[in-house]
Amino acid sequence: MAAPGPGPAPPRLALALALLAALAAVKYYRDAEAARQQELALKSLGNEGLFLFSSLDTNKDLYLSPEEFKPIAEKLTGVAPDSESEEEEAPDPDGETLSIVAKFQPLVMETMTKSKDGFLGISHVALSGLRNWTAPAAPMSVLLARQFKAFLPPKNNLDLGDPWWIIPSELNIFTGYLSNNRFYPPPPKGKEVIIHKLLSMFHPRPFVKTRFAPQGAVACIQASSSFYYTIAFRIHAEFQLNEPPNFPFWFSPGQFTGYIVLSKDSSHVRDFRLFVPNNRSLNVDMEWLYGASESSNMEVDIGYLPQMELESTGPSIPTVIHDENGNIIDSRDPSGEPIQFVFEDITWQQEIPWEEAAHRLEVAMYPFKKISYLPFTEAFERAQAEKKLVHSILLWGALDDQSCSGRTLRETVLESSPILTLLNESFISSWSLVKELEELQSNKENEFYSKLAELHLEKYNFPVEMILCLPNGTVVHHINANYFLDITSMKPEDVESSIFSFSTNFEDPSTATYLQFLKEGLHRAKPYLQP
Repeated sequence: MAAPGPGPAPPRLALALALLAALAAVKYYRDAEAARQQELALKSLGNEGLFLFSSLDTNKDLYLSPEEFKPIAEKLTGVAPDSESEEEEAPDPDGETLSIVAKFQPLVMETMTKSKDGFLGISHVALSGLRNWTAPAAPMSVLLARQFKAFLPPKNNLDLGDPWWIIPSELNIFTGYLSNNRFYPPPPKGKEVIIHKLLSMFHPRPFVKTRFAPQGAVACIQASSSFYYTIAFRIHAEFQLNEPPNFPFWFSPGQFTGYIVLSKDSSHVRDFRLFVPNNRSLNVDMEWLYGASESSNMEVDIGYLPQMELESTGPSIPTVIHDENGNIIDSRDPSGEPIQFVFEDITWQQEIPWEEAAHRLEVAMYPFKKISYLPFTEAFERAQAEKKLVHSILLWGALDDQSCSGRTLRETVLESSPILTLLNESFISSWSLVKELEELQSNKENEFYSKLAELHLEKYNFPVEMILCLPNGTVVHHINANYFLDITSMKPEDVESSIFSFSTNFEDPSTATYLQFLKEGLHRAKPYLQP
């Protein structure tokens, strides 16, 4: 009799095996379909396009939902959804008020280097918003003291000089920049509101967040007492001077800086000042479109703004005055004169110099300033004393504010840790405006300084020239920023010059190339810097 064979599988086991087989088939189909879609996406977008798409496609389904597309929408429009913004706190109508006056002197048109009347065919229409802006939009304004709460530090254990962001910067070299083709700023939210109100005293269309990094506002405690802070701050903002049918015209002061003396509960403001520094010969960047699209031609110029300033007329005062029994009394004495308030002197328990606070804010905005960039003549005096090479940057606009022609340079290689280390160890660094060196060259009172400027200007080509030179001004190496950017965007095998070859020690070709530039300068200068 034959042995009995295996019987049929139990119903539950058979069902489980069938489900496993079905799931395996579905997985195989999905994997194959995903691979096919990935191949189609690569063919359609290319490597760089697919990389960008994948960085937005957070769930990796090869489809962009509205939520995933939001970063691109905000970048293109410059407008964040209202739901994402912090609401403004309702101010106390019985609180103190602060009177602020605006002081404004318009741009000196003769300081524009490219756009003088008739030059390059630039029309009066293109500059109409600039020419018509001759006075502040609101010469005086009264604000509630508690609205300045936005300037208070986020916590009480910050040391003097420790920076924090009032309005964080949301842009960097990787995110790119916001659209140029805009006329009206997005509604301010949260801590943006007070800054928008203040800047609106100058012009009705301030953009609290600039198109380029670093955006926002940063602050630090400069002085502290039992009840008060002195808060130093720096703000990057810009204005749109034109309206349709004219094309956009952007007016970007180098920076707004200033201070506020504010009680720790924000009920009282003792002093307030905000201003655009005017100690340089050029302090404003201007850019305007010659068409209605983002790809339209853009004209750029820089100029000098003598005065753009807000200042409180005195300490904040109560809107309603109470007597010692809590009753409301008249704000004028029997003779009709306003009641004079007497404010106690503030005894500061801790404070740092204004220059130190301003430097802390500058480094927060621009990490490349972790090393010192000395004034031109001081750099050469230091180099002579220390027998070091001078690392000098000559440019059209300022390197360390928003009136800048070296934006890409400072946001990439000059912030790189290997570059910062080498510059700190082996170089004396400086940057200079072309206009200021031209003035120094023509000043024959000091022949040595005049000669230094002349040697620099001989090597300069628009817009930025990086120069390495001996303490006596002799240039041993130099490279133009445009050429530098061109070669660092090329493939390593396409770079012919061994001077600017890529190193395998660094993934970033810009850092590797700039390091090679600095090291080559040191090599060329070695015979001249021997003790």
